[in-house]
Amino acid sequence: MAQLKRQGLSVAGVSYDSVAVLADFSRRRGITFPLLSDSGSRTIKQYGIFNTTIPETNQQTYGIPFPGTFMLNAQGIVTSRYFEQAYQERTTVGAILARLGDHVEAAATKVSSPQVEVTSFVTDSTVAPGTHFSIVLDVKPAKGVHVYAPGVTGYKPIALSLAPAPNLIIRDARYPHPEDYHFKPLNEHVPVYQRPFRMVQDVAIDASPQAQATLKDMTTLNLKGTLSYQACNDSVCFAPQSVPLTWSVTLRQLDRERAKP
Repeated sequence: MAQLKRQGLSVAGVSYDSVAVLADFSRRRGITFPLLSDSGSRTIKQYGIFNTTIPETNQQTYGIPFPGTFMLNAQGIVTSRYFEQAYQERTTVGAILARLGDHVEAAATKVSSPQVEVTSFVTDSTVAPGTHFSIVLDVKPAKGVHVYAPGVTGYKPIALSLAPAPNLIIRDARYPHPEDYHFKPLNEHVPVYQRPFRMVQDVAIDASPQAQATLKDMTTLNLKGTLSYQACNDSVCFAPQSVPLTWSVTLRQLDRERAKP
């Protein structure tokens, strides 16, 4: 919360739960931001996120919204939204900020070569089953150097490949729009990155019952990946590079205790 306040942001949660349930949950989890009780799901319906797949006979979960996050500006206008299919899953605020290109306060590792400087971090140090978070690579080509973007032909594009890890779901990778580089001697046009840019690799912790059973005794998940790229300047193409990278996150269990209404 302190980081968000420094960036001029605030958070509020909306739930169909009663005030008593939210108060108990807030106390147990040490939550300091507002939790708003939407009994009857009136606001949830107005936002168009009422989960109509749950029958009214299911008294425990009827009224629950589709899970997600709305980003609002100072005028209360929705500027973007991030939603998942299952209520057990959530995209973290850190992952959202990374996608938007904003600063994320996280422990980072820096790897440098004469052609490229890479700063990498995970958006969240602690995750749980259902957490959608991101691995971020901030890449800074040296002056006069470019790296090739995905979709290039005849060169090695920059890419991050992740090694399989227990109950880790590898999701989409996000790249910025590349520049068109014209190599005049060959009259060649190729997509490249010449300025600092951000790669965001989205990942998630499996929330299935089977995965949760295997994760219950784990406290740490180690992630390994390889960043590959080819860098060139206006006269020389350097040898393709493969850089090993590692990250570590703490695993926590879900809070399944339910307060009495």
